[in-house]
Amino acid sequence: MKISRLLALFAAAALVAASGLSAADAPPKKVQLVNVSYDPTRELYIAINDVFVKYWKGKTGQDVDISNSHGGSGAQARKVIDGLDADVVTLALAADIDAIAKAKLISPEWEKALPNHSTPYTSTIVFLVRKGNPKGIKDWDDIVKPGVSIITPNPKTSGGARWNFLAAWAYAKDKYGTEAAAQDFVKKIYAKVPVLDSGARGSTLTFAKNGQGDVLLAWENDAHLALAEFADQKLEIIIPSASILAETPVAVVDKVVDKRGTRDVALAYLKFLYTPEAQEIIAKNYYRPIDEAVLKKYADQFPKLKLATIADFGGWAAAQKKYFADGGVFDQIYTPAAK
Repeated sequence: MKISRLLALFAAAALVAASGLSAADAPPKKVQLVNVSYDPTRELYIAINDVFVKYWKGKTGQDVDISNSHGGSGAQARKVIDGLDADVVTLALAADIDAIAKAKLISPEWEKALPNHSTPYTSTIVFLVRKGNPKGIKDWDDIVKPGVSIITPNPKTSGGARWNFLAAWAYAKDKYGTEAAAQDFVKKIYAKVPVLDSGARGSTLTFAKNGQGDVLLAWENDAHLALAEFADQKLEIIIPSASILAETPVAVVDKVVDKRGTRDVALAYLKFLYTPEAQEIIAKNYYRPIDEAVLKKYADQFPKLKLATIADFGGWAAAQKKYFADGGVFDQIYTPAAK
């Protein structure tokens, strides 16, 4: 062995000894992190991961390999409950993280772990239509008119679909005044849905790539990305008069990070989402940042509109039970379209 190589090994051993750690206790040179997320965040986390890897390397000297998993938010939560080793979850709604917490994989106090109820960005629900808006769709009432076909995913598996459902319900309840009227309105919507995809991205492909439907109920960010991805389809975004504040929380999966020894990097990864640098990336990917300075910078990109909140429905525990649990309102009003 060359003397220089031997001296380097002695120096490394001395450094470990001075730190009070055994060689087995020394931090690994590379750590793997798994982020289980929902459908439309693919582009967002590709960009976030690239910057975080460099940030963590510069801060600790440690390399991070981050894998992302995407799908309908409810289905993703179920995968984690069933054994998918996620270090962190970045899902579409609090109810899905609550379900993981109920399975004792995440602390029941998870919302208190990070600022803004562990929600580093938000979104809302808008309409995507064909170029020229041939059906004249301007607001929620227009999508239930005769001859309009609607694309939206399945609220039993998709977080975005549950936001779609509640946005429509809040609009109808506010305009028509009663729960019965709201239920009738939402029932009319689902009578016009030819297919319920399992997640938001699947519905976007059904509408934009496969050409089905006249209007897509879409995440704001996914609608903007679809304009670029499917430019040949000539699509337009319509902002309704009212929608809903879609809060998209994040959490460390405690049982997994403690098993894998990844708590420090997993928590740092989620905290990084709140930094100005990450908030810029979030805004550029058409999610609404919570950093006021960044939001102001991108104000023209995020039109103001009347937004209901999940609190208007008594919180996610109440909403999930009433509308989306087996036998709930959605099951009562939805009849699959005849083939």
